[in-house]
This record gives sequence, structure tokens and C-alpha cells, in this order.
Amino acid sequence: MRRREFITLVGSAIVALPLTALAQKEGRTYRLGCLSPHPRDIPFNVLFFDKLRRAGFIERQNLSIDYRAFAAHLDLISQYAAELVLAQPDVIYAASDAAVHAVQQATNSIPIVGIAGDMVGERLVESFARPNGNTTGISIFSRELDGKRQDILIEAVPGIRRMAALADPRIPTETNARALQEAARAKNVELSIYRITRAEEIVATIDEAEASGARALNVFSSSMIDGNVPLIIERVAALRLPAMYQWAYWAEIGGFIGYGPSLDQLADRTAQFAVSLLRGTMPADMPVEQPTKFELVINLKTSMAMGMTVPAALLARADKVIE
Repeated sequence: MRRREFITLVGSAIVALPLTALAQKEGRTYRLGCLSPHPRDIPFNVLFFDKLRRAGFIERQNLSIDYRAFAAHLDLISQYAAELVLAQPDVIYAASDAAVHAVQQATNSIPIVGIAGDMVGERLVESFARPNGNTTGISIFSRELDGKRQDILIEAVPGIRRMAALADPRIPTETNARALQEAARAKNVELSIYRITRAEEIVATIDEAEASGARALNVFSSSMIDGNVPLIIERVAALRLPAMYQWAYWAEIGGFIGYGPSLDQLADRTAQFAVSLLRGTMPADMPVEQPTKFELVINLKTSMAMGMTVPAALLARADKVIE
């Protein structure tokens, strides 16, 4: 493996949160609810819970964690959110636009720290500087990064003429979808977007895209789709179809390419939000943040299995190359 740090400043600088302003009370057990499309043991959660531990919130000592994963049961997301609220946690962590929406519908008083594609655009908060309400967190540029990932994937597959994308029914919007198709067309690539509503549709949709002539797949940001990436990795490997994912770590476990916010930075900032909320800071007093560090990971083992040669210029820009 080769590693190179790649830092990009986007938007406002990350603001240090007042972690020492309030201290947790000795002898008290704090309660954290979690609603995520992913199982608890994904790399982000490992980092997130470790950073909570380092801040003094240790599970089974002074922290109780109530975790719900919904990717396999998207229709139950509102029920899971209601169950978390019923347990009366001190803070709820919600991963994805859908999760934040569901928790907000279940409570307007319990503090929420969320990670979403566009916290303001999705009306999860009023503004970056003044979120108001009971929600704050991190907005991760999902729509903007869909286009960046498309450009990288086209570069990674020289000579490609047709590509596909997996998307959920709502995101990207029709306007954003047309913009992505026009950007692909400007590079002589035809982009077909396949919208799916359930995990059960994933394999058949990928097969349909490949049969229609697509020679690469861009997996758009979506809580339901991202929660089923291991299934996608397995299917595209069988079809020898190169695919791009919204998180770098998917490339580390067998995907072709991943590009997105640094997991370590994202986990660190999310944990700091959670710690501040657990200690009593009000969400309305904590401006929403945006990532400043992004990672590009390319899995050469996967590309070799597909009979592909990744351009040297792209490899040189990667933060990590798995050989």
C-alpha cells in the first residue's frame, strides 16, 4: 500500500467545539441512540466509538448505546427512530438524510447530531451558522461529490463510451441528474441513471445496466444503496464491472475506487459534536460543519481481477493504492 495525504479546503474552516466547557457527571450513565444504514461494526463506527471513549464516554461504564441499522429494512426507519426516542437518550446520532429526517419527525427536543448530504438543502437545519432547532452536525457535499466521482471513474476507464449510475428515487434531483448526464456527454460518455427503491432490486438493476452496454458503474450517495455496498461489490466483481463508491473504505474491502470525506476526520468531528451535546451544549449553538479532507483509494487487486489497467496519472493522485 502507498499512502499520501491529500487535503482540500472547502467552505468554512472547521470550528473547534467547546469540549471542555462542561464536564460529564461522575456516576451517571449517558445514553446515546444511533440510527444508521450500516451495521455497527463498519470502520466509521469503530473510529467514532473509540473517539467517544477517548473523550471519557465509555460503553458499559458510563455510556449506553442503543443502535439501529435500517438499510435492510428501509420501511422500518420511522419505527426505529420512534424506538430510539422512546428510550429517552441524551443524544441521537443519525447517519444520512433519511435518518435525520426520521429522528426529527420523532422528536423536536432530544439533541441530534447528523451526517447528511446537504443539511441546509434538505432543510434539516436553517443555516450552517445558525442551525436552530434540535439538530446540528456535518454536511458532506454528496451532490457535488457525485460529479467528482463521475469524472474520476471516466478517467479510470479509458475509452469508456457508456456508463451507469445507481441512485435512489429522490436523489439526485432531475436537475442534478441532467447536469451529470450533460457533463458525461461532454466527455463522449453516455450516462444512464437507474433509480431503485429496495435492496432486492440491486442485483437485477446492475445486471440490466451491464447488459445495456454500461462499462462502469457510479454508485451515487444514498443511505439505502450505501448500506448495501457489500452486495454491490460482489455483483460487479462477478460482471467485471468497475465501480466507484462514495466512501474510500469500500475500495479497501474489495471495491474498485472510493472517493469521499476522510473517515478519521469525519469520525473525529462527529464524536466531538456528540461529546459536546452529551455534556449539555445546545445544538442551536453549534454551527454545522463541512469536511475539509477527502481521500481517494484505488484497489489495484480489484482492477487486475477485472483485467483493467489504471492510468498512471490517476494512481499518482491517489491517497492509497492497494496492491
